[in-house]
Amino acid sequence: MLDIKERYLGNIERDTLFESVGRVIATYLSKPIGKPGGNSTDAKLVAETVAPGDVLLIEGNTRMSAAIKYLTQSTWSHAALYVGSRPELPMVQGEACSLIEADVLEGVRAVPLSCYSAFRIRICRPVNLTSRDREKLVQFVLQRLGYRYDLKNLVDLVRYLFPFPVPVRYRRRLISFGSGDPTRAICSTLIAQAFGAVRYPILPIISRKNDGNPGRAEQVRELWRIRHHSLYVPRDFDISPFFEVIKPRIVKKFDYQVSPWSEGDTVIMGDTIPGDILTELPKEEPSGV
Repeated sequence: MLDIKERYLGNIERDTLFESVGRVIATYLSKPIGKPGGNSTDAKLVAETVAPGDVLLIEGNTRMSAAIKYLTQSTWSHAALYVGSRPELPMVQGEACSLIEADVLEGVRAVPLSCYSAFRIRICRPVNLTSRDREKLVQFVLQRLGYRYDLKNLVDLVRYLFPFPVPVRYRRRLISFGSGDPTRAICSTLIAQAFGAVRYPILPIISRKNDGNPGRAEQVRELWRIRHHSLYVPRDFDISPFFEVIKPRIVKKFDYQVSPWSEGDTVIMGDTIPGDILTELPKEEPSGV
């Protein structure tokens, strides 16, 4: 009996140590390493366009974001589900928490849309999702608020510290490798699990077969299988044929002929954003004029 108790206490001490180390790693991975690439104009357009059930892909700027971008060869490193204003969700400084996301430090949480107002965002909208399934989708993620990342599983975290080149066919396995718990993986896992719960496809595995009748050899049936939720990454919602990419700047009437081009040189080398507002001061008149 004493031996069992000692082993139990030893496991607690080990788990506490691992969690402490895991929290240090997670904090390090969550530190920004650059400035966000969005602007307030685009953020306003996103807020006017987004609808419940939309998946928002975000170009993050943390160390973990950089690793996910590298491993997935994509711009998008984070995903959140927009649920809209809900009475069961809190308000933050007068704004409703309308996004559900999985954060490595905070776990599954609700945040306001303005949390990502400075970031580049892509809206991915499920096509023809019924209102009934949309509500099921929202309820699925709401019921998982408070679920936390398992910081004791260091394997899940260390892979983001030292991302290394791997063949394309192994990249999904590398990201999903670890605890396997859907509440303890990257952000897209929770959202993929939610869509799986209503049988909405993201990137299903599609096989084709005929019915064995020689007279109908050209008739082939498609069979879909849902990919395990732990294998999904943020960019999958972008490339999915079942999600429509919504671009706020062209949802409303767009006419390139009246675009507000600069009067001077409009060619800029690089991707530097000068800022939301540029004030040009009047030039001083030469003295004696």
